[in-house]
Amino acid sequence: MSEESRAQSGEEGTSRRGFLKIVIGVLAFLNGLILGIPFIKTLITPARGKKLPWQKLADVTSLPSGQPLHLKFTAQIEEAYIEETVLRSVWVIKHSPSALTVYSPICTHLGCHFTWNEKTAHFECPCHGSVFDIDGKVLGGPAPRPLDTLPYKIENGSLLVVWEQFKAGVPEKISI
Repeated sequence: MSEESRAQSGEEGTSRRGFLKIVIGVLAFLNGLILGIPFIKTLITPARGKKLPWQKLADVTSLPSGQPLHLKFTAQIEEAYIEETVLRSVWVIKHSPSALTVYSPICTHLGCHFTWNEKTAHFECPCHGSVFDIDGKVLGGPAPRPLDTLPYKIENGSLLVVWEQFKAGVPEKISI
């Protein structure tokens, strides 16, 4: 059979046009699949909740007893599929070899970083004058709640902490 007679009778094999339709369809499907995976991950991730990683900070025996220590560490974070290394810090107070208090370094008023004043034995926020005692209680200023504590655990003599941020300016401790 000649090409003319095949075309007239509708018995075409794989023509150039048909081949291109198949190739474009396959490419469109693959493109949709590749672009759809992050979208599907975004839909599923909030339902699972975010997993907060434990960060190793220090050897518990090296921490001074009864006085605040400002510890800095680096953490890997992933936001919107972008991974970066950030510098974080916490305030740690060792009460005994197994009892610690770990504070977020962020003031509960507007999110400034507070410091420890050795002369007054208080945590003080330089932005708006909030003052906290060593137990985190508000002594003065506009802070709406005590200092935010962070979860910690001690494994093999090492202090591990989960760093998280809380909403500032509200009386409730709300993780963000």
